[in-house]
Amino acid sequence: MAGARGGVARYDVRRVRLHEWEAVRALRIRATGDPDAGVAFLTSREEELARDDSFWQARTAGGALGENAAQFVAIAGGGRWIGTVTVLLRAPGEIDHLGHPLTAPRADIVGVYIDPDHRGQGVLSELVDVASAWAKAGGHGALTLDVHQNNARAQRAYARLGFAPTGVTFVSTIGPELEMRRAIE
Repeated sequence: MAGARGGVARYDVRRVRLHEWEAVRALRIRATGDPDAGVAFLTSREEELARDDSFWQARTAGGALGENAAQFVAIAGGGRWIGTVTVLLRAPGEIDHLGHPLTAPRADIVGVYIDPDHRGQGVLSELVDVASAWAKAGGHGALTLDVHQNNARAQRAYARLGFAPTGVTFVSTIGPELEMRRAIE
C-alpha cells in the first residue's frame, strides 16, 4: 500500500520481511531514543541496545511470518523506515498484560512509532488501516491499544483514527495508562 498526499506516493506500508531484522532493530532503537519514549514504550533505548542479534532475528521472524503477530512498517523514498505498528492477536483464555484471562478474542496494537518528521502526514492512519485489515482477516472486530495518560498528543492522534477510551485504566512500568479501542469496519 502506498501513502500519498496530493496523489504522489510518499511512502510504502507493508509487513516486515524476515531478512530485515537489522532495520527492525534500528527503527526500535530510534523509537526508544525519541524524546517522548518515556511515555510511549515499556523498554528503554539502553535495553534495546543490549539485545543480541538473535533477539532481533526472532522478533522480526514473528512480525514477518507469525500467525498471531504482524509488524507493519512505513518506508519513505530512499528506503528510510519512518513508522511502525505491531498487531498481536490474542485468544480467549490467554492472560493479558494486566494479568487477567481474556474472555473474547482481542487484537492489540503495540510498538507504535512515527518518525517526528512524518507525524501528522497520514502515516499512522495508513499503518493502522493495514493493521486493521490484517486483524479483520484473523477474525477480529476491534483493535485495542494502551496509551500513557500524559501522552495527550498520542491520545489525540488515536482519537482522530476512531479510537475511544474504554474506561479501563491501570498503572504500568511507565506510569498511568488508559485503554482505547476502535471497531474494525
